[in-house]
Amino acid sequence: MRKKNKKPLRCKIVLRLPDLDHAKNSVLNSLSSPNSRRNYRFAMEQFITWYCSEPRLALNRAVVLRFRLYLESLGLAAGTINQRLAAIRRLAYEAADSGLLSPELAAGIRRVKGVKQLDARVGNWLNLEQALSLLDKANRGSLRGIRDLAMISILLGCGLRRAELASLRKEDIQVRQGHWVIVDLIGKGGHVRTVPVPRWVKELVDRWMLAAKVTEGHVFRAVSRHGTAWGRGISENVVWYVVRQCALGLGLEHLAPHDLRRTCAKLCHVNGGELEQIQFLLGHASVLTTERYFGCKQNLEEPVNDRFGCLFSRTLDE
Repeated sequence: MRKKNKKPLRCKIVLRLPDLDHAKNSVLNSLSSPNSRRNYRFAMEQFITWYCSEPRLALNRAVVLRFRLYLESLGLAAGTINQRLAAIRRLAYEAADSGLLSPELAAGIRRVKGVKQLDARVGNWLNLEQALSLLDKANRGSLRGIRDLAMISILLGCGLRRAELASLRKEDIQVRQGHWVIVDLIGKGGHVRTVPVPRWVKELVDRWMLAAKVTEGHVFRAVSRHGTAWGRGISENVVWYVVRQCALGLGLEHLAPHDLRRTCAKLCHVNGGELEQIQFLLGHASVLTTERYFGCKQNLEEPVNDRFGCLFSRTLDE
């Protein structure tokens, strides 16, 4: 007698928590950047929590669309929603590769479109006077003030990310073609670049290393409450805290370290810097990303609707 043909394996429609955890771990293991792993982990865990709140929910395109509506109801920015949807698509494809989800359902999830961003966000940029005031605010006589001044000067003068600043080593600062530079800086996405260091920035960094007696290893260290340097480095949160504290002293409540990177790009552009050279400085793979760092083209310092304000002022005064 002929053996009966085995039934074809059928992929699941409703994925349980162990299946989702397996797919999530596969996604995280495929990412090389710590920042990407952190962001994707948060996005996938948020989706898994929402998905498992209804045990009979099937994982398909309609469910991901419902999750997108849920994210929009939270008032999140378009870029944040699109980043989390990208993590969900990756999760679905890993589940399909593991045989937990059919390729058709994974392809349907991939067709879920992100949220359109109608216009560019204004963001936070400092003008030259505000940047100088920020440096003055950090310029305190203590060892902590010397360190904070050096950190903010690198963020403003070199356009480093806070992770790049935290991992900066003394051996990375060298002379190339008669100019101080940070050589072979590994940035986001594994891109390697060389960053020129202005003379005024180098002087402030040297002042800190001399005061803290930094001879090798990481440039920036923690400072105790007794005013002594200790440890082998700092975390990214220290960079964020330093910028935050100095900005609050100037009444700038929403200033982040990345805003100083944008400020560096904009000041370079305003003072005649070439677009290609600014792209090299920031380490962007696309010149379109560099252009977004210049901010919107709308001039908010001298708005066009202020030009006829004097006419209404005279009428109201009469």
